[in-house]
This record gives sequence, C-alpha cells and structure tokens, in this order.
Amino acid sequence: MNYIPNILFAIALILGIGYFSKNVKKLIRNIKLGHAVDASDNSSQRWKNVINIALGQSKMVRRPISGLLHIIVYVGFIIINIEVVEIIIDGLFGTHRIGLQVLPTSVYGFLIGAFEILACLVFITVVVFWCRRNVLKLARFWKSEMTSWPKNDGNYILYFEMVLMTLFIVMNATDTAFQDLNSGNIVSQYISPLFSGVSEATRHGIERGAWWLHILGILVFLNYLYFSKHLHILLAFPNVYYGGLKPQGAFNNIEAVTNEVKLMMDPDADPFAAAPEGEDDAVPAKFGVSDVIDLNRIQLLNAYTCTECGRCTSECPANQTGKKLSPRKIMMDTRDRLEAVGKNIDANNGTFKDDGKQLLDDYITKEELWACTSCNACVEACPVSINPLSIILDMRRYLVMEQSAAPVELNTMMTNIENNGAPWPYNQMDRLNWKDE
Repeated sequence: MNYIPNILFAIALILGIGYFSKNVKKLIRNIKLGHAVDASDNSSQRWKNVINIALGQSKMVRRPISGLLHIIVYVGFIIINIEVVEIIIDGLFGTHRIGLQVLPTSVYGFLIGAFEILACLVFITVVVFWCRRNVLKLARFWKSEMTSWPKNDGNYILYFEMVLMTLFIVMNATDTAFQDLNSGNIVSQYISPLFSGVSEATRHGIERGAWWLHILGILVFLNYLYFSKHLHILLAFPNVYYGGLKPQGAFNNIEAVTNEVKLMMDPDADPFAAAPEGEDDAVPAKFGVSDVIDLNRIQLLNAYTCTECGRCTSECPANQTGKKLSPRKIMMDTRDRLEAVGKNIDANNGTFKDDGKQLLDDYITKEELWACTSCNACVEACPVSINPLSIILDMRRYLVMEQSAAPVELNTMMTNIENNGAPWPYNQMDRLNWKDE
C-alpha cells in the first residue's frame, strides 16, 4: 500500500510525457509538410542570434515595460521549475525533499528562498499582464483577429501561472518540517500562520494536495502548450536559429526565372535552343504559394512559433491606416490552416484528402496581401524572428505568376516599365519635361 502513491505518480508522469511526445511528433510531421530549406550557412551568427534574441530577449526589451515583465515571468518560471526535478524524484522513490538529503541545508534554503521570491515576482507580473489585457485593454490585444479562443488563451495561461505559483508557496507554507528549518521560507513563512489553527494531519493533507496539484498542473500545462500560443516557449530557440540572415528587403529569386532573364539578356543566346540537360528540373511545379504545403519548413515553424503578441501588427503601417492586413493574422491563419491539414491527414490514415480549401482566399484574402507595403516593419518588430512578409510575398508571387491576378494599378505600372522604362505613363523622351514647369 505504501507504494500506491509512487505508482500513481509514475502513471501520471508517463501519461503526461507520453501525450506530450505524441503532440511533438505531430508538430514535427506538420512542419515537414513544407519544402526543405537549407539553413546550414553561418552557424556562428545563428548561435549568436539565439543567445541575443531568444535567450537574451534583446528584441523584447525594445518596449522596456512589457519586455522587463516578460523577462521576470520567463526567467522566474523556468528557474522555479528546476524544483520539478526534486518533485519527480520524490514522487518516484517516495522520498520527501530529496534536496535536503543531498545538499547542505544552507544551499537548499538559498535555492528554495530564491524560488519563492521569483514565484512572488512572477505572480505579481502575471497580474499586471492580466490588467494590461483586460482592464487597460491595450489595442493590440483587441484587434479583429483576437476573437474568442486567441483572446481567452492568453488569459488561460495567466491563470495557469497564478495557480502554479500559489500552489508552490502553499506547499512550502504547510510543510511543517521545512518551516522548522527557518531557511528558505522567505515568503512562505508569512503564509504559514494562516494554517496554524488546523491540525497537523489537515496541514499535511493540504501540503500533499498542493504538491500533487502542482506537479499535475505542470504536466497539464506542458500538454496545453501544443494548443496554445505559448508553444513559443519551446519553439522560439529553433525559430531564431533558423531565422533569415539576409538583409531585410532581399528577395529570394526563382532559379528558373533568373536563368530565363539571363538568357534574354545574352545577345549570343539562341532563344529557340533546347534547355541544357537538367535545367528543366529547376522549374517549380507551382510558382509561389496558395496553400501551406507550398510553404517551406521555416515558414511553417514561424507559424507555430507566433506568440500572438501583436507587436508586428501594431507596427504595420497598413494596419495603422485602417487596412485589413494584420501580420499577426497572417501567421495565425497559416497555423490554423496547417492544423486543419494535419487533422485531415490524421483522419485519412496518413494521407491528405482534398478538402476544397486552401490558405489563399479561404483564410487569407487578396485584399490583405496587396495592402502590404513590404516595409519589413513586422519582421523587425517580432521578438522571436518570425517573418510574415515572406508568406505574403510568396502568395503574391502565386497571384501574379500563376493567376495573372495582380491589381490593375500594378499591371499598369509594369506595363509602363516595359514600354517606357519607368512606372509613369510618359514617353522616355518626355521624362524630364517636369523641369521646365
């Protein structure tokens, strides 16, 4: 009978980690639906980006208040969960606070004391975040794309963190043996008197209840990540590593088109000659992107990494002037469509069955795509190196090269460039007439 709690703990741990692993495999499967892309260049710079952007939060603190608050939650939550190692060992082997048995009391007390201080800071910060969302109602949290689930998801995470931090403090405050050490109970010593009127058995029951709820809550939180915008907790690091290193504004060219242009500019080339052997392989089956399977894996990783913080949208000049474009919505729609494709594959024994939908039109409209000014403000603003612009440009490429569906204004401009060498409808001989006015 003494081993029943340990067996139940092991079962909960196996189920929690098992379900998490299943979702991770599904996540990897979905990302691999995209085209492979070579990102093996300049690994030293990529690791520097991981250290500065993902670990150092360098882009997050460009907005000092929210950046500092995020660092408190990020660092506090990660460090506090080091204590989970002790909980797992205690749960599997039936020990109690194994840290006291392997560490000097002063060292253990210092660690738990630091954890308690961080837990309080995290709790206070989470309350501030909740107020920013629900009381101050910052505009970027209330855009049109932030409907029921995206809006509620942010609050659910905040509630999760409040409860977990509270359980951690209560667990310490009701542990009589720990309180008697007078070491490490920096915060819990002020909570402990609240339970002084209850019996020792009741106090122990509360401590055990808080202990169980704390570890089960962490397992639930871990598995909730897959369905939440907080998946970036796991994906921010690889996403930053694989982020683009080219100067912002640099376009990726299609090799087949580049070769054709070079051929047109070569005065010695025979336009009727057959293409060299193997060159036809460079011609893609489709120019541009109409659905998520046309995107590359880094773009799909971007979609899963999106924090839905709205910094990209708040910086977007098109969105600021009332256009429908929201870079955040582009990423959310891409993730939603990718999830729909993944569920379709699951429901059809590993193969995709055409559902009559695609990313273009069914999720992202042409009006949104053509509202983009290609200014890269969204790319610069993202704290985890997401690039909404790359998806927008690839979908535009499909509209122009596959559907010939460019806006009238763009077609007029390109016609003028072809005929007049400039975007304006003037003969080349008349281009300097303005100087006489």
